[in-house]
Amino acid sequence: MRNITKVACLASFIGSMFMLPHVGAADNLADFHNQNMECDTCHLASGELSNDNLSHENEQCVSCHGSMDEIAAETKRDHYNAHDSHFPGDIACTSCHSGHEKSMVYCDSCHSFEFDMPYRGQWQRHEPSIAELEKDAAEREKALKAKPQAETDVVIVGSGGAGFSAAVSAHDAGASVILIEKEPVIGGNAKLAAGGMNAAWTDQQKAKGIEDSAELMAKDTMKGGRDLNDPALVEVLVGKSKSSVDWLTSLGADLNDVGRMGGASVNRSHRPTGGAGVGAHVIQVLYDNAIARKIDLRMNTRGIEILKDKAGKVRGILVKGKYTGYYWIKADAVILATGGFGKNNDRVAKLDPKLKGFIATNHPGATGDGLDVAQNAGAELIDLKYIQAHPTLSVKGGVMVTEAVRGNGAILVNREGKRFVNEITTRDKAAAAILKQTGGTAFLIFDDSVRKSLSKINKYIGLGVAPTDASLEKLGQSLGIDGKALAKTVAHYNQLVAGGKDTDFERPNLPRALNEGQYYAIEVTPGVHHTMGGVKIDSKAEIMNAKGLVIPGLYGAGEVTGGVHGANRLGGNAISDIVTFGRLAGANAAKYSKQD
Repeated sequence: MRNITKVACLASFIGSMFMLPHVGAADNLADFHNQNMECDTCHLASGELSNDNLSHENEQCVSCHGSMDEIAAETKRDHYNAHDSHFPGDIACTSCHSGHEKSMVYCDSCHSFEFDMPYRGQWQRHEPSIAELEKDAAEREKALKAKPQAETDVVIVGSGGAGFSAAVSAHDAGASVILIEKEPVIGGNAKLAAGGMNAAWTDQQKAKGIEDSAELMAKDTMKGGRDLNDPALVEVLVGKSKSSVDWLTSLGADLNDVGRMGGASVNRSHRPTGGAGVGAHVIQVLYDNAIARKIDLRMNTRGIEILKDKAGKVRGILVKGKYTGYYWIKADAVILATGGFGKNNDRVAKLDPKLKGFIATNHPGATGDGLDVAQNAGAELIDLKYIQAHPTLSVKGGVMVTEAVRGNGAILVNREGKRFVNEITTRDKAAAAILKQTGGTAFLIFDDSVRKSLSKINKYIGLGVAPTDASLEKLGQSLGIDGKALAKTVAHYNQLVAGGKDTDFERPNLPRALNEGQYYAIEVTPGVHHTMGGVKIDSKAEIMNAKGLVIPGLYGAGEVTGGVHGANRLGGNAISDIVTFGRLAGANAAKYSKQD
């Protein structure tokens, strides 16, 4: 019954979205489809799943219902639209929609909006830890005794900015590459990054008359990290920051807007023209380049164990596909780009008890798998106790509000309608200050001049998390803020802007007065954001063991590593970190794989 037209199929889908009566008899999507289709409408003739990417199955969804853009146009809402996703790459329908069981909205892993989806179940996830997977001893032994299912020069674990940077870099250095990702969607935490990419003395800065230097960026980075950073790694971060911007630009990225993030002495945070979110843009550019290079990308696939020969050199990796099970890939080098563990609150709370129960800004896959895999391979872990809370997680909807909103002129006020902190101080200080306020939350206050300066803000307004009013007093009163005090605070702040100096809290930049058009407010509270600690690496991105020796063929890049950021990461340094060390790991892993 493959003669159903795309129009008819799409109409059936839209009908199910609104739970029309004819859907009632079905318990899941498979039951619904079986009312007018056969199994091979979705599945291979064999009845087996195509692969861990569910490539064939997702292709059938698109052939019937249309692309994400087409579906988004049919499912518009007043504020949020799950199909109008901020995720980069080609989003697979099966990320949310299940055939023979209740579907789970992937967005629910981070957000608290009311998503209306047919046959929806409660978001839940139990992902066995690396230690728990040791119980699969028989399956793992069988897989390891079999021939490798694939052979390549370099395997990269993780599809965030570090992973994709490593993949493109390794490929362009002459290596064959397989990139695996345990989630059904790409991008890691990087896709959520909105503020910018720090880099010093770039062409973009020069074009705007901004004077900067690697020395000044290094000084800011060390100060922000409380001088606990590894100076050698900071030297790599800042010394190669310009070339990382140039590299991304050569791949098609737009990093022409330059703003300032907390802890920076000058404007050095690069982002797309108009102030759009940097992370999803960078990931999309890297993904497009990876696809153009035909890099083997395997979703729903976990890295389980680094395999080494008798001499201690990497010889491959044992993986577990969600649908295909255990198998191993033969490789000369493995790059861990698995991110941090901010979403694993049990782990976070053991290291920093005051963060117990905190919401995280991270994607659901940030659980710390890579650290366990690395440690089992003999890697040394450092700086794990340093965990950063991002100050501005929207209370409504669980949306992380980029630091660039403050950098472009927004102020923070409490329920008493008063400022209480230098808005662009380092994240640890801003978060601590917010938690001391009544209710443990604060409000970002800004006007249309700030909104127009940063296009990302339109997303928050569109999501309905930024109430607005022409009157500060009325806006405040509607949110439980002392409205009269708020109006006085903004008027006083505008006087400080006119005078060119913040005599109250010594904010170093006062980009604009707040007196244009409508006013907006976003209620915010800190959320676990970045884990500074991880595997120890050297300046070549090689992973080290407890004796300070390199583990031959094992590399690390991004948030899975420690030492780059010390005790506290500066906003804007994450994208620079993952791209710079991802590039480095990819190039060096490719070079290593070519050695005799």
